Amino acid sequence: MKQSSSIFRENSEKKSERWMIMNIGRSSPFFLSSFCITLFFTGFFVYQNPFKSIADQNVLSLQPQIDPKCDLFKGHWVPDKRGSLYTNSSCSTIPDSKNCIKQGRPDRSFLFWRWKPDGCNLPRFNPKVFLGMVRGKKMSFIGDSVARNHMESLLCLLSMEETPKVIYKDGEDRNRIWYFPKHDFTLSTSWTKFLVEERERRDGNNTGTGLFDLDIGKIDEGWFKGLPNTDIAIVSAAHWFFRPIFIHRGDETLGCIYCNLPNMTQISPEEGFKLVYSAVFKFIDECEKCKDNLVTVLRTISPAHFENGTWDTGGTCSRTSPFGENQIDLQSNEMKIRRSQIEQVEGIATKRNNKAKKFAVLDVTRVMLMRPDGHPNGYWGNKWMKGYNDCVHWCLPGPIDAWNEFLMAIIRQLR
Repeated sequence: MKQSSSIFRENSEKKSERWMIMNIGRSSPFFLSSFCITLFFTGFFVYQNPFKSIADQNVLSLQPQIDPKCDLFKGHWVPDKRGSLYTNSSCSTIPDSKNCIKQGRPDRSFLFWRWKPDGCNLPRFNPKVFLGMVRGKKMSFIGDSVARNHMESLLCLLSMEETPKVIYKDGEDRNRIWYFPKHDFTLSTSWTKFLVEERERRDGNNTGTGLFDLDIGKIDEGWFKGLPNTDIAIVSAAHWFFRPIFIHRGDETLGCIYCNLPNMTQISPEEGFKLVYSAVFKFIDECEKCKDNLVTVLRTISPAHFENGTWDTGGTCSRTSPFGENQIDLQSNEMKIRRSQIEQVEGIATKRNNKAKKFAVLDVTRVMLMRPDGHPNGYWGNKWMKGYNDCVHWCLPGPIDAWNEFLMAIIRQLR
């Protein structure tokens, strides 16, 4: 519009001053209307849509404010007759392995609970409000298959407002990108086992041994290369850590998790998490190509609920109702790992180089320790691993949907 204004000005200057004085009275309505029209279209060309932010603010007003002093993650599960916003049939993107009802799960009671924080209310997820908050943004879920599980829950919730389009998937379908055109919002997953660079040791037949080497001095470029284009990163990785792992920093070997080898420093799982997450958040903080206002959300470890065995010894998770607060072990390994993860967020938040970057915690560990009823168990469509039950991932719909109510509250608080 600057060019149009200068052309208008040049043409006006060619007119004689006398002509302008004689005709200004008769022309004032024309000039006034032209000026208003110019301002109107300038708003569209310069700001694209001057009503967009106003509309988004109006949508945001639909969601109740949360007391910032309230601990959203301390509370209990209460019955809720409304159930989920979507069903196993209304969301077309649910993987068969998470579609527990389709796979024959007979009970439905696990669907009718909601999380109630002590001292305040957690607003029910509103896809219209969420999409309004993330308009024009790129959000990435970075981590293992539970991170993918989380993203799939959000995808189902948002699809009740707008149907997304798949714009990318890799050959193994581990990494996907979805796009919501009406809101210019991009949602993606980026697969990584450990967040840092890893290598699995192999035997003489080049077969994986299940022993891993991690180098906390190097980030996993598979996900990190996409971080500069990201506005909101939800970072999580946990379940691959429960195996023999050698941890290095460059050429220095720091120790090993679950190795029990002579002359080798033994590292506890929580210490291993501390080393890895401290390194990861430092990489994010020092990422010069990343956006200054990048938001990084740590999602704490999601607990498994195997009973009467482990994943490979016939363990099950067949409960049909939540635990009460007095039934969970607050000294469990998951809670120790959770504390280790949160400490690293608190540490980087106080000493970060880029003060514009924000770090937050989505603390699901204690919340989900109370939901042994939310896993697929045997209802995950397993045709190749008979006798193996899934007590790690979560049914869709199911209690994992509450994670996105937490996420919505966090994003709103950071706006």
